[in-house]
Amino acid sequence: MQFSEMLKEDKIILLDGAIGTELDKRGLMGRASTNLDSPEAVLEIQRQYIACGCDALTTNTLTMNRVYIETHGLKISVRDVNKAGVELARQAAGTDRYVLGNLSSTGQMLEPYGTYKQSQFYNAFKEQAGVLAESGVDGFLIETMFDLREAMCALQACKENFSLPVIVSIAFSTEDKGGRTMMGDSAEQCARSLTDAGADVVGANCGELDPAQMAVVVSLLKSATMLPVLVQPNAGKPRLIGDKTVFEMAPAQFADGIAECIRAGARLVGGCCGTSPEHIHAVVEMLNPDFPCSL
Repeated sequence: MQFSEMLKEDKIILLDGAIGTELDKRGLMGRASTNLDSPEAVLEIQRQYIACGCDALTTNTLTMNRVYIETHGLKISVRDVNKAGVELARQAAGTDRYVLGNLSSTGQMLEPYGTYKQSQFYNAFKEQAGVLAESGVDGFLIETMFDLREAMCALQACKENFSLPVIVSIAFSTEDKGGRTMMGDSAEQCARSLTDAGADVVGANCGELDPAQMAVVVSLLKSATMLPVLVQPNAGKPRLIGDKTVFEMAPAQFADGIAECIRAGARLVGGCCGTSPEHIHAVVEMLNPDFPCSL
């Protein structure tokens, strides 16, 4: 079954949890070349998520677009790092689970707040999506977008050049006043704009909200679109302890929050920063207590 067909079924689709904060535990956070120089660490994490029962893995390619790579002085190839990310995820997923090509922000701002034109963002996303598609992903997951305009650039680059389904997930700073991003975009505005532009799924991830607050955003998105809604909260709100950012929400509490999101209308669920295979296992136990997780 193609991923696009699975989206039409009336069932909960389970995605994985964080990769970045799991790599951080292994002393690898911030190393954009991890897919290339520490592939065994990425593969280990992704295999643990598959063992939990995830329906789909996301590639470890979050910000690996040309604008981000060049502005951060990273000495890596857009093609090599994205191709390796797909190959690792596919190795872990096998043939019976899906792999979603992961895209996210350039780390820069569009005019007039920054110096970049929409065409520059579009071309960067088109290039990255092209490598992901060529390498064999089943769909795209555009996530952790703080600016609706940048999200639209990524969505258009994917939909206008490739035939794969596209999920677009926005990072919200508050659930108040209709849910707002850092740039002031409302949940309703995001849902309607992304739906009109051809997204296959809209959603919310990361940001500054805990899972229960995310449930409020899910309900706002659900009221503004007929598309399936995704939610991938962090493991609670982060705390700075010394020089480290720590997420302290226990797996059981995280699963309770995901249950609230499902009641609010979420169809695709997973985790973002601070979540681990244990958090995803707790969600699986909530959804299917009889699933034989091998963690």
